[in-house]
Amino acid sequence: MGILEQDAVKTSFISFLGIGLGYVNKAVLFVLLFTTAQVGLINLLFSVSVLFAQFANLGTTFSTWRFFPFFRNKQNGHFGFLLLNFLVVCLGILLFSLLLWCLEPAIVTRYEEKSALFVSYLYWIIPFGTALVFFLLFENYLRGMRQNVLPAILQEVVLRVLVSVLLLFYYFEFIDFFAFVLWYVCIHFVPVIYLLLFLIKRGELHFDVKKIAISRRFRKIMLAYSAFSYINGLALLFVLSMDALMVAQYIGISATGVYTTIVFLISGLIFPYRALTKVSSPLVALYWKQKNLVAMNQLYKQTSAVSFLVGLFGFLAFWSVIDEVFTFIPDYSSGKWVFFFLMLGRIVDMYFGLNTTILSTSKKYKVDLFFTLFLVFGVYLLNVLLIPIYGIVGAAISTSISLVVVNLARGFYLWKVYRLSPLEKQQFLLLLLGFFVFVLQELLFSYLFPLDIQPLLAICVKSLFVVVLLGAPLYFWNLEPTIVNYINKLLAKMRSS
Repeated sequence: MGILEQDAVKTSFISFLGIGLGYVNKAVLFVLLFTTAQVGLINLLFSVSVLFAQFANLGTTFSTWRFFPFFRNKQNGHFGFLLLNFLVVCLGILLFSLLLWCLEPAIVTRYEEKSALFVSYLYWIIPFGTALVFFLLFENYLRGMRQNVLPAILQEVVLRVLVSVLLLFYYFEFIDFFAFVLWYVCIHFVPVIYLLLFLIKRGELHFDVKKIAISRRFRKIMLAYSAFSYINGLALLFVLSMDALMVAQYIGISATGVYTTIVFLISGLIFPYRALTKVSSPLVALYWKQKNLVAMNQLYKQTSAVSFLVGLFGFLAFWSVIDEVFTFIPDYSSGKWVFFFLMLGRIVDMYFGLNTTILSTSKKYKVDLFFTLFLVFGVYLLNVLLIPIYGIVGAAISTSISLVVVNLARGFYLWKVYRLSPLEKQQFLLLLLGFFVFVLQELLFSYLFPLDIQPLLAICVKSLFVVVLLGAPLYFWNLEPTIVNYINKLLAKMRSS
């Protein structure tokens, strides 16, 4: 895949290291050091702050994805593209800080009964969200320049090392929980400050508004596109935050801690998909600029195939050992079926992973708003119906159903309009193989030969079983050529060395 493959490998390795640190932090230290209510508070603050950041960016993320290739000109300072977006973000932070202040009474009324801890930390959303939105701005700008590695290092490694240090301070009682939350918010400014200085040093960001040389005509085009994409992006992010907010409202902050921890575990399992999507997004915009639908379709197929395999393997590997994992964190065992249903929906979402990026950067970008709004209302209505009945599992079912329906609809639309489709026959064989592995490991380890051994040893045995049973046919039958070719390259390098 050329540039895509090289950057994806680098960012995947960095993400892998970061996910390892993240697992130590959130899946081990958070669970051991904090109550489920405290975990729920930290995760809910993060989710709402991400939502604040999406509001405050005022569409700059999408304008960067779509239009930066047209303005990329080092000699002319990229026509002040970054400075313009920087000023827009500053305006967005001011506007939505005021909005949060106006909405405080309604938020307090809705959450003070079952999630009072969240209410007491409400205004921490503003600095937290400010750090996140500026990182988002700088990261997307660098991605537009195809510099994916530095933001990944700062976000995935540096930030998580700082969190680990902070957790050690809390463990040795150098700080209390209040101070931990304070410093947890503050350290999110470290990557932002570094990227700011990096961009200034490289001459990418200057503060002379006279350097902004984007024509009025192009500003109107950018505004129209960004406005629709902004609403679409907000709606999509609402889906990601809605479950945590509604669980906190209907059940309580402790249940939010369980639910958001499972969401974090899933995000760790699918990290290569996230890295691949980040690298692919600028290429999608480039292919639209070149009107190269052949390359677009090839990219769509490759990313979908790899993402599907990543999701399927992550689901099977973790599901096979999920009972053993929960023996170490029994307070979170109610999240077992949350994982099951959320992961099913996420696998479908990963398979159609680039459909949102492709559609939202096309001339038909307005249509994508319809799909996203359907997703929002679908999740919301199903949550209202299912959370009171099934609790946090109901929230997972709601999200999964909505993801499946919307991705199928969006995928069909892309095929009908642009003849873009990720479907290939090998994937049906891979799906059948995955189903066979799932059924076989359930029969063997749950009914025929349950392992009465130490949990850690059982985790090793079951994981190895899944890897061999899924990996061997995958490789020898060449069910995923991109992955198999990459493995062959690694093996060839090992032999030559």
